[in-house]
Amino acid sequence: MNILFSGNEKVFDGVLTCMLSIMKRTESKEPFTFYVLTMDVSHIKPEYTAISDKMISFLDDVAKKYNQENVVKKIDVTDIYDREFANCPNEQCYCSPYTLLRLFIDMIPEIQDKILYLDIDIMLNRDITLLYDIDLTGYEYAAARDHYGKFLINPNYINAGVLLFNMEEIRKTNLLGKARELIKTKKMLFADQDAVYRSTTRKKMLPQRFNDQKFLHKHTIIRHFSKRLFYLPYPHTDNIKQWHVSKMYSTFKYKEFDDVIYEYMYLKGKYEYES
Repeated sequence: MNILFSGNEKVFDGVLTCMLSIMKRTESKEPFTFYVLTMDVSHIKPEYTAISDKMISFLDDVAKKYNQENVVKKIDVTDIYDREFANCPNEQCYCSPYTLLRLFIDMIPEIQDKILYLDIDIMLNRDITLLYDIDLTGYEYAAARDHYGKFLINPNYINAGVLLFNMEEIRKTNLLGKARELIKTKKMLFADQDAVYRSTTRKKMLPQRFNDQKFLHKHTIIRHFSKRLFYLPYPHTDNIKQWHVSKMYSTFKYKEFDDVIYEYMYLKGKYEYES
């Protein structure tokens, strides 16, 4: 099973917690390949440096403790980014330029088959095969609706934090080529998400339980800790991630992820000690 993340040094907490939740919740013995797309664009911001080999090696060791065939691979796409998106209208997009990197996967020879892209602020509540094994024949990708966008933009507006890509179909329709052209020529509010949505030929819509951006139910497969609206004690937004441990527990009072959080805290301490 192929899993895709992207980001810089700051994605360590998210990638580690997400990986642990995947491996702890999945019964299949099929090995995982975790790809991490990264780049150095420190000319934009000093912290925009590529994820280190040391960090990747540590994550790879963690993955191999669950299955010796698991692997974590770093793919540096700095050259592709400089060629495709440098100084484009969406370089200073709503999140960071790292959100654009998933639009390069059809240009990476290693990525040939089905692959699941995940934002790092995601935790698996149930077995990932419930999502990964969905048949995508004739579809470019599968995605769930954006919790707020389905009301404000379009009933079928997707959230791009969970995208199950069918690479064979994408190469036929040139979905990502069209999305890259939009990124290069048109300023968009949600950049990568808008570009994918507008370039789609055929997508499979998934129930909200595959990307629950607000609640955690028993049937929730993926809990996405994205920015959300809170009504109490007054209307406001907050961006609580799973690695904001104290705030996550005090706000959501989840117990479902205790095993993941405990191991994450131990491993993070180990990594920091070894560093």
